Amino acid sequence: MQTFFTPEQLQDPGIATSNKILRTCVHCGFCTATCPTYQVLGDELDSPRGRIYLIKEMLESGRPADARTVKHIDRCLSCLSCMTTCPSGVHYMHLIDHARAHVEATYRRPFMDRMLRRVLALVLPYPGRFRLALRGAKLARPFARFLPDPRLRAMLDMAPRDIPPPSLNDRPQVFPAQGERRHRVALLAGCAQRALNTDINDATIRLLRRLGCEVVVARGAGCCGALTHHMGRVDDSHHQAAGNIRAWMAEKRGAGLDAIIINTSGCGTTVKDYGHMFRNDPLAGDAAAVSALASDITEFLTRIGYSGSAPAALRVGYHAACSLQHGQQVKSAPKDLLKAAGFTVAEPADSHLCCGSAGTYNLMQPEISGQLKARKVATLEAVTPQVIAAGNIGCMMQIGSGTAIPVLHTVELLDWATGGPVPRAARGVVDGLSLQP
Repeated sequence: MQTFFTPEQLQDPGIATSNKILRTCVHCGFCTATCPTYQVLGDELDSPRGRIYLIKEMLESGRPADARTVKHIDRCLSCLSCMTTCPSGVHYMHLIDHARAHVEATYRRPFMDRMLRRVLALVLPYPGRFRLALRGAKLARPFARFLPDPRLRAMLDMAPRDIPPPSLNDRPQVFPAQGERRHRVALLAGCAQRALNTDINDATIRLLRRLGCEVVVARGAGCCGALTHHMGRVDDSHHQAAGNIRAWMAEKRGAGLDAIIINTSGCGTTVKDYGHMFRNDPLAGDAAAVSALASDITEFLTRIGYSGSAPAALRVGYHAACSLQHGQQVKSAPKDLLKAAGFTVAEPADSHLCCGSAGTYNLMQPEISGQLKARKVATLEAVTPQVIAAGNIGCMMQIGSGTAIPVLHTVELLDWATGGPVPRAARGVVDGLSLQP
């Protein structure tokens, strides 16, 4: 793609990076075939190619974002399926991130939009605040039908029936390895996950310790910054990310780290991008080191060697989270591990398409998100699984709200297959099965 940025514009590092990305695009349109929003809406401007043209026009002209451009940028899920499909290697993720930052800096949204986005930024990354908000949402849910804004109704619907108590394992501490210590790793405890489902971190810690890992929940580490990063709130996301970088590098320089384990793939994609996010910052070196250490739990288990034996023959419908299969290109590891543990793995049709969760997307774009959820649930139910496994809390919540089939994290099954407890979400299914001797 030909671009016409001025030499003065190209002095800006963000513009210079976006210019390189734009010039990589050859207009082929392969991305439209795998873009979920284009599949649902059928509008060229709601495809990656269409958004690329809008972003080019906006950045090249140097003008503030307008309502039309913002609408189509906001409709992007950042599922990154287009990056997997693109034959030219267009780094769409960095381009859409830059566009969102430009929108945030130059566009004044309607009052309700500003308020909702601000509330999400002030609540979701903080487990204590989020837990309180979930309790309030449960109380307000009977009145949801009276709310005029569908986004408010979506926020109330998000609250699970049961909100787990805080897990002591999420506090800063060190968990010793069981037996000989083979590795020392840090675990990103996360933010929303700590309020929505504490079983995931608990299972991860048990499993890693059993495999000879000393597990550190580092003091000062918190939200990865993904939620605010995808809102274009650069200062917020960089502040959150910088806290993690400092916390993990203190551990690295102290007792050492072999890996930073992440069990929420949306977080993993962002942490692996810290090197790019901080490329022009004094923390650039440390950020790049953290990105190099970051590993999805299934990547790490594949690297160090995993063997398990499923206590019961279970048919697992595997949902590939977009941030894992497209953002991190981790595709086979989760399925291979489940199969190695003795589970039967069934994959749905169109597994490359997003479930519609996408961070805060299901809250801010509930209509499109709902259509994508219905598609995903239908394809998963068509493979008749007894349980559904995924590697991202957002996907788990999204899919779980649309099906009666239990939804759990991949690591919960892997933990169970190596001596851990029956996953809480699967107990009703397992109770009716004959356990292996």
